Amino acid sequence: MYLLDFQEIDTTKKLDAKTLFDLVKLSFGVVAGAGALVALVVAYRRQRVDEAGAHREATRLHTERFSQAVDKLGSDSPAVRLGGVHALAGLADDAPDHNLRQTCIDVLCAYLRLPHTPDPGTAELENHHLYLALREVRHTILRLIGDHYRRPEGTHHSWQGCDLDLTGVTIDGNLDFTGARFTRGAVIFRGATFSGCMVNFNGATFSGGTVSFGGATFSSSNVFCNYATFSGSTVLFSEATFSEDSAVSCSEATFSGGTMYFGGATIAGGTVYFSDATISGGTVSFNHATISSESVLFSGATISGGTVSFLGATISGATVSFDHATISSGAVSFNHATISSGTVYFIRASISSGTVTFGDATISGGTLDFSSTTGPAPAGLLTAIGSPVPTTVVLPRAWAPIP
Repeated sequence: MYLLDFQEIDTTKKLDAKTLFDLVKLSFGVVAGAGALVALVVAYRRQRVDEAGAHREATRLHTERFSQAVDKLGSDSPAVRLGGVHALAGLADDAPDHNLRQTCIDVLCAYLRLPHTPDPGTAELENHHLYLALREVRHTILRLIGDHYRRPEGTHHSWQGCDLDLTGVTIDGNLDFTGARFTRGAVIFRGATFSGCMVNFNGATFSGGTVSFGGATFSSSNVFCNYATFSGSTVLFSEATFSEDSAVSCSEATFSGGTMYFGGATIAGGTVYFSDATISGGTVSFNHATISSESVLFSGATISGGTVSFLGATISGATVSFDHATISSGAVSFNHATISSGTVYFIRASISSGTVTFGDATISGGTLDFSSTTGPAPAGLLTAIGSPVPTTVVLPRAWAPIP
């Protein structure tokens, strides 16, 4: 119809062949995509089922091997026990998950915790040989533990991140954790007895977790943490006893966080070294420790943050040395300490913006030597030593009280 020369719009929809063909292709594409999605979901579910089945099979095989290894560990023959030790270590390496690996490690630790007969000596030759053979089994476990903890976490055969429970064990063989990284988990030597051995943490990194020697006894044994880095772990020597030339050495170690705690420890024949250490954070604590012989040495240490504390400690017949130490913005506290004999050295130490305090300390004897120390007098020191200054106390001229 034409009205005023205006032609009516043709509303009839028309599809040409090209458009129709494109629509058909699009339809096929949608159908194919849906089919591919369904196939992908089916394949994913099949993979999950296969993985679950494989895990179940791996767990079943692990359980069978585990039972066989434990049986060997309980054998009367030391040689068979040794085979069981290696079998369990291999199982821990191949364990399909962390829990199964931890179970293998727990069994090895439990073996070390079992009571064992002391060496009867050569007078009972057969029993002496049996003792030596069983000791070799224990030492092999210690060696395997060190070997696996030194491997970086996440790599094959690494046990880092697992827990070690060696509570109450007697350790007479070396443990080597050189360069290990402690980021989580707990390594427990609580109440253990270390006799004539060495535990080596040289170059290790402590950034998490706990390493505890609480209540342990060290006899002619050493713990080395030289060049180690402490940034977040808790390392405990609380209530530990050091005797007969034992030592804990943290020379040239770096502390930027975390805690090393000797609270309530008895140092009666051993030496604790922090020589040339750098303490920029964290806490090194000897609170309420008894230091009755040998030494606690911070010679040449740099304390630029964090705290070194002898709060309530008893020092008698021992040497505590901060000679040539630099104390700038850190804190060294002898508050409430009792010094009755022995020596406390600060020779040529530098005290700048840091603090050294002897608040409410009891000084009844011994030698305090602050020769050539620079910086302000420690808070509470002059009150603790009294007046006149005892001849056993050496102070810089600038600190001497006015008569």
